[in-house]
Amino acid sequence: MTPELKKVTNAFAIIQEEQTRYKQLLYMAQSTKEANNLPESSKIVENKVPGCLSTVYVDGSAIYNKDMDDYVINFLGDSDGLMTKGLVALLVRCLSGNTAKAIQNVDPQFIKIARIDQSLTPGRNNGFLNMLQSMKNKALSLDEAARRQEEEEGTAGGTSNNSTTEEGKSTSTPVDVNNNSKTNDSSSDDDDEEGGPKYKAIVQSLQALQPTSVQLDDNSDQYGDDCESHFGLYIVAPAFEGLNVIKRQQLIYMILGDLMPQIEALQITSFTPDEEAAQQSAS
Repeated sequence: MTPELKKVTNAFAIIQEEQTRYKQLLYMAQSTKEANNLPESSKIVENKVPGCLSTVYVDGSAIYNKDMDDYVINFLGDSDGLMTKGLVALLVRCLSGNTAKAIQNVDPQFIKIARIDQSLTPGRNNGFLNMLQSMKNKALSLDEAARRQEEEEGTAGGTSNNSTTEEGKSTSTPVDVNNNSKTNDSSSDDDDEEGGPKYKAIVQSLQALQPTSVQLDDNSDQYGDDCESHFGLYIVAPAFEGLNVIKRQQLIYMILGDLMPQIEALQITSFTPDEEAAQQSAS
């Protein structure tokens, strides 16, 4: 597995409820920008994934990475189905930034380890496998094209992309693979200015829930600690609709992922917008 795929697989694996896994895929569909910014010019037959219930397109670019001394593949994708878009988002997020060889080595069995297959119909399971195989094939073709270009130009560091402009020229679409979440109005400029690295990472990660309100308090000093160990979280999000308190906590823990082992305590107060409105009316 790629490092990001291992992280996401482990996060999904701890979720016991099928509904929560399903919801998380929907959140990924909405919050992963690389699954929402595919240019119309890339929605062509060559980029269409065969064998999917919904229409799926995947494109990408090969960019030379000096630190790795190799080409890495970055993907963009899109689908006209929300659930399928979530699956595209998962693969785009977990495969981008890796070499074609690393992508070829991804074992499809990860969908069973992550229990994603339990949340999908047989048709969507097959479509998901087709997406993975299509991205493996595209990674190889992009890598080969980049190396051919390198040989022709006599220098490393070229890019290769299957996208074409209206003039028919090859283009390269850089992808920021380190930032997979959109921010929204609930994350104020003040949030970016205050707090330490864990504070900022928590606030940024929670944007995947598209909250209408987030308040995070670092209470570490109350426990004689100054290294961001204890937090209090107040969060309002439509994503909590239909989930009880425990399931909401599990969802937040999953989204925070590797951040959770780095802190000792996170006290959570969570509401849907309707619940918050009812609370305010009653007070």
